Amino acid sequence: MKTTQPLPATETRAALPALTERLRRRSRKVTGQRLAVLDVLRRHAQPLTIKEVFARLDGRNCDLATIYRSIHLLEEMGMVRRFNFGDGGDRFELVPENDQRHHHHLVCIECSAVVRIHECFPAELEERVARANRFKAVTHRLDFFGVCPRCQ
Repeated sequence: MKTTQPLPATETRAALPALTERLRRRSRKVTGQRLAVLDVLRRHAQPLTIKEVFARLDGRNCDLATIYRSIHLLEEMGMVRRFNFGDGGDRFELVPENDQRHHHHLVCIECSAVVRIHECFPAELEERVARANRFKAVTHRLDFFGVCPRCQ
């Protein structure tokens, strides 16, 4: 499995103090372990598995069980989003505050590298599908799979 790279310096992510404030506003205890998990997630553009988060903690005082609990709490709070690309494990990424947008991913079937894709279907397609099937509140998830340039 490919290791993910940190975000380039030009791409801005939420600062750790802003994430700390989000935890406090939701009446959650701000622990060193939760902050460490948030710090790892904010530094990576690609969704990470829990084991990848653990590996990037570089010996900080945080065991695997604590990371599992922290990630799942952050997911319940809407600060982290879960993805499953069918490669045997869930991946998680930080959700920017007040972010109602979504994005899609392109996943390498050889090394599991993940690329974020910001293009999406027009809203009219969701509306047409909803109307045709008499559904309400239709949304979608879409992931693409292929072989990345490194694995070709």
